[in-house]
Amino acid sequence: MPKLPVLSGKELVKFLETIGFSQTRQKGSHVRMHSSDGRMTTIPVHANREIPKGLLRKIIREDLQLGLEDFIEIYSKNK
Repeated sequence: MPKLPVLSGKELVKFLETIGFSQTRQKGSHVRMHSSDGRMTTIPVHANREIPKGLLRKIIREDLQLGLEDFIEIYSKNK
């Protein structure tokens, strides 16, 4: 299985915008994003710090409803 990429909050927000999510609001350092099909996630954007791997996996599996391999494949194409 390929390795999970290391992403900051800003990088993840940019990536999600390329795959169809839009930023709906921001409160402090947390950005809420929605997709047109109803999926929603909140991304912490803390001074270019990396998102912990456990949180990134949770966002991918539960919020984006993707498998890890699918996410890595889509991310590598849209980098």
